[in-house]
Amino acid sequence: MRSARVATGALMASSLAAATLFLAAPANAATVNYVALGDSYSAGVGAGNYVGSSGSCDRSYNSYPYLWASQHASGFTDAACSGATTSDVLNSQVSALNSSTTEVSITIGGNDAGFANTMETCVLQGTDECLSAVSSAESFAKNTLPGRLAQTYAAIHARAPHAHVVVLDYPHLYQVPGDCLFGISDTSRSAIDGAADILDGVISKAAANAGFKFADVRAAFDAGHEICGSSTSWLHSTTLPVNESYHPTASGQEYGYLPQFAANA
Repeated sequence: MRSARVATGALMASSLAAATLFLAAPANAATVNYVALGDSYSAGVGAGNYVGSSGSCDRSYNSYPYLWASQHASGFTDAACSGATTSDVLNSQVSALNSSTTEVSITIGGNDAGFANTMETCVLQGTDECLSAVSSAESFAKNTLPGRLAQTYAAIHARAPHAHVVVLDYPHLYQVPGDCLFGISDTSRSAIDGAADILDGVISKAAANAGFKFADVRAAFDAGHEICGSSTSWLHSTTLPVNESYHPTASGQEYGYLPQFAANA
């Protein structure tokens, strides 16, 4: 997911050619041709160390796809792009797949449901406006997103019929109650976390229907690593640059996302 203020530029960048690397294969390992698809949570927005050729897609060398590929893949294509929706995956990303693709990862759906705009409303307006925006996002996730995910997952299978596909979800953003003394209300924070549960539930069901593996990152972040958490946060709160707000840090990618992907790859 990504801030609404920068999403337009990111979507324009989604048509850029995906970055492809050929890596040294681990000794005695089968050839692994890995393709990363998805939105900013897959691209690594917020993790720093951005790939210079990725433009507004903001792909990071600290993202879990790059970290995993460096240890396990002989061929790696990163097609993930900040701001991406399911339509962008279908129109600009699945072309990176082919019959020789053996591993695929994807996080997608948050931008379809409008969670970037929802977060902007919650931060800039009051609790009532936040709850209304969250309710609208939840309604979309429940009623419209399942069909979009099914279409996207079907296209992935059609383009890469032999690939093992791992679908990752989104973490809770906040620990409630937490250590934050300022910002949005606990009521709003709880509602945002509840919306993440609904979104993740929809993603989990769609992945199961497609025969894909589902990797749930919530427990890792819930161990005190959310915003307002009791331990070091693995998520940015409102920050500059604004597009990194509410995205995993480098630690969130390495210790939150990477182990869950690795365990299911």
